[in-house]
Amino acid sequence: MAHEIHFDKNLLARYDKSGPRYTSYPTAVQFTDSFDETVYRELVASNRETSRQRPLSLYFHIPFCNTVCFYCGCNKIVTANRRRAQPYLDVLYQEIAMQAELFDRDRPVTQLHWGGGTPTFISHGQMTDLMATTHRYFNLLDDDSGEYSIEIDPREVRQDTLTLLRELGFNRMSLGVQDFNPDVQKAVNRIQPEETTIAVLQEARKQGFRSINLDLIYGLPRQSIESFAETLDKIVTMEPDRLSVFNYAHLPKMFKTQRQINEAELPSAEEKLAILGMTIERLTAAGYVYIGMDHFARPDDELAQAQRQGSLYRNFQGYSTHADCDLLAMGVTSISKIANSYSQNQRAMDDYVQAVEHGHLPVMRGIILDDDDLLRREIITQLICHHRLDTRKIEETFAVSFENYFENELKALQQFVADELLVIDDNLLEITPLGKLLVRNICMVFDRYWRDSPTQRYSRVI
Repeated sequence: MAHEIHFDKNLLARYDKSGPRYTSYPTAVQFTDSFDETVYRELVASNRETSRQRPLSLYFHIPFCNTVCFYCGCNKIVTANRRRAQPYLDVLYQEIAMQAELFDRDRPVTQLHWGGGTPTFISHGQMTDLMATTHRYFNLLDDDSGEYSIEIDPREVRQDTLTLLRELGFNRMSLGVQDFNPDVQKAVNRIQPEETTIAVLQEARKQGFRSINLDLIYGLPRQSIESFAETLDKIVTMEPDRLSVFNYAHLPKMFKTQRQINEAELPSAEEKLAILGMTIERLTAAGYVYIGMDHFARPDDELAQAQRQGSLYRNFQGYSTHADCDLLAMGVTSISKIANSYSQNQRAMDDYVQAVEHGHLPVMRGIILDDDDLLRREIITQLICHHRLDTRKIEETFAVSFENYFENELKALQQFVADELLVIDDNLLEITPLGKLLVRNICMVFDRYWRDSPTQRYSRVI
């Protein structure tokens, strides 16, 4: 059942409710402002000796976008003024220097990611300076063996941009597409001719980028089964290594830009399910395997290989092949995972800048995981990455009796078993091909915070 996936619209409709995406456990909702710069510094210092041999994963948040996409829920600054980038980068360089003082210089950076916003909003010179500054303070790999990736808006790729990015060490990229249909693009204010995307993808291959992901969104206004099928047909011919097919979460109360979307033009819940079903059918027929949580990959891609080998992991950038890293995230609103903690930088630009310019790390909130958090995080990670859980390994690692510790959870799982979404056999919990699209629901059973205080602040699972 490793890569099989089955679609049952009636079951999906019945289980479709709001829930976390589990890029972390506990989720960011549980972060508290009692975790501040002082706590962060003490935690990093206390773990310095034990983490000396652990690799680093670096994330840099570039929040600027030239235009606003109405569906977007990211932390971004929409501006056509390119001069706004340099003052932000100057502050980011100060944060890089302060963070570097806390970590051993010889720890290798096996993973690096620029996200946004639109990282390619900044100029070629600024890209070069950012990478040079990073290299000055951290041990970047120079043999192309690291997983160095960047999010790219094809509309923001200039002449020689990809050549430069490859020279700077990037070997993976994610291209934002969402939908090729002109009417859908107009409805979400993202006009992007397919020729532009194709040209960038072809140039990326020419430059030797090893893995190319395309982002799509289903559930956008004016989308239909027929229109999205046409987009998928074009996507398949482009042969990307990975695909992320996200469910559009319409939350206009949380994200102001979404208020510009005409809700009357959104596909119905039934049609949205049909679009998802058609997408799964088209992509699996084209040879892609379902990794989980909206992600598909070619069988020879590193994500698919990691899943087969049992080493796949999940963090704030999505699925990852580097579970052994401390994730150090820098820039406004970014979230780090250091030792057994999560910490988030200031979300408001003014607060971020003020903290750094006054010599402070801009940590605004976070959480230190207790033993129960670590136990449940491991369970959720195994289920969401590998769709199975060996309870004997959990018992050996955490010195608990799974049956006793999770007595109530095992009772709650019986409904999933009855609906043939889950098989529980001796020491193994295995999500069936029918249950893979509902893995978030199954994970929620093990989420203590969700159980104690369910909230509707999350997107719907389908």
